Amino acid sequence: MAGATGQLGLLIAHHLRRRGAAVRALVRPEAQAGAEAESLRRQGVEVEVVDYAYQTSLTQACTGASCVVSALSGLREVIVGAQTQLLQAAVKAGVPRFIPSDFCIAYDRLPEGSNRNLDLRREFSRRLDRAPIQATSVLNGMFTDLLKGTAPVVLPGPGLVLHWGSAEQPLDFTTMVDTADYTAAAALDDAAPRYLRIAGDVQSPRGLQAAAEAAFGREFRRLRPGGLGAFNVLIRLTQTLSPAPDEVFPAWQGMQYLRDMFSGQAKLAPLDNDRYPDIRWTSVQQLLTRR
Repeated sequence: MAGATGQLGLLIAHHLRRRGAAVRALVRPEAQAGAEAESLRRQGVEVEVVDYAYQTSLTQACTGASCVVSALSGLREVIVGAQTQLLQAAVKAGVPRFIPSDFCIAYDRLPEGSNRNLDLRREFSRRLDRAPIQATSVLNGMFTDLLKGTAPVVLPGPGLVLHWGSAEQPLDFTTMVDTADYTAAAALDDAAPRYLRIAGDVQSPRGLQAAAEAAFGREFRRLRPGGLGAFNVLIRLTQTLSPAPDEVFPAWQGMQYLRDMFSGQAKLAPLDNDRYPDIRWTSVQQLLTRR
């Protein structure tokens, strides 16, 4: 596992261990003494320090693995650069399978250049598809967890559900825990296809309003500031005024993600939720209730 000390990576490693898998976590030197690495060790994960710049040691670290799972997070240096190093090491080590750090909406359905972070995943996916290794990407829509703070959609304070475009557009949500559990199952599934698409819950803005009202026990109103054209103008303005090119998730990047969801272009279909029937999906209402 790469990126195992990150929030999603820790969860994937946990669920792999819960499913009985032997896990080797590849961690950078600066992370080996951290609380996350210690948590992995306590769960029985083998922690191996690697430097992605040294292909030989990275290849040795991948040797004997049945699947390499990447939960790396970052910009081009990481998503394209470090993952390419990891991919080359996996191929040289004879690893049969690779799961990249996608975990997003249907980037393969979006126009090139419309979403910076998803363009990076598309760029790496082209390299992955050319490599002599079986690949599986897990696409999960938006992490439902973001509705409780980061994503400005469900706003409990003023009792609002903010959306752009149609109030009937279906949106895909999956909690980080459910995504990790599903990814662990996919990593142990030698017959997993190139893409697995999941959504723990599918709700339109109108459905989010009903879920919020049920979770909080009070009335919520929908607020539609404008259509998608107006949202695009706001995104460009935000990118001009606050470019933050070195940030992984600047404000305009999150807005691009929401725009692509509200447009319907990145809707996941068909869904593969039933592939691993032991997983019990968490709904938006259930997540909002946990406060």
